[in-house]
Amino acid sequence: MVVTIPDLLTPAQLEALCSVLRQGEFVDGRLSAGNDARQGKNNLELRANAERFEALNNVVMTALVQHPVYLQTALPAKISAPIYARYLAGMEYAGHIDDPIMGAPGARYRSDISISIFLNAPEEYDGGELCIETANGSQTYKLAAGSALLYPSTCYHAVTAVNSGERLVAVTWVQSHIRRADQREILLQLDQARSLLAGDSNAESYRKVNLCYANLFRMWADS
Repeated sequence: MVVTIPDLLTPAQLEALCSVLRQGEFVDGRLSAGNDARQGKNNLELRANAERFEALNNVVMTALVQHPVYLQTALPAKISAPIYARYLAGMEYAGHIDDPIMGAPGARYRSDISISIFLNAPEEYDGGELCIETANGSQTYKLAAGSALLYPSTCYHAVTAVNSGERLVAVTWVQSHIRRADQREILLQLDQARSLLAGDSNAESYRKVNLCYANLFRMWADS
């Protein structure tokens, strides 16, 4: 299941974020890559700087973790600190699958959902599409600035070569309370149905859907 959150960030927020990013120091992205991804990874990532990361995360992560579509879709238990990536002309990220377990010792998490937040406009770079292999075939995404894309970490995915310009993204991963993607999709559909029926919370239809949602969540939750 691939879900888009348009307008996660405002134009003013994006302008401020890109200004901070372009003042930062970027290093070889392969330093953070897992075993499967390292050979095909060719991008740059913002070097850790506590003050700069705090300024960026206060905007990006605050907007993400409070967004109702993110909460409804991801059912998050843990979320990683984001990586801020930069792709210049000639850079790409070949097809790979994210490591199942990520994070530093003592702060490990399972990668269930990958999230890309597009920080600059698609007109600012040529190429650089995010390609995700799904059960329905390969899907290509190049979203408007400020949009977020959520997709299962179990999918092979790639970023095509940037031919010109600059691509800026924030990338993060979520460990969901619900391990399986098909179960998360069922819960999302039930939650959407519950929302449609919520105008009359005493109606039998709402009560039954609400009961199914709560008890399936309870049955499938890891914790």
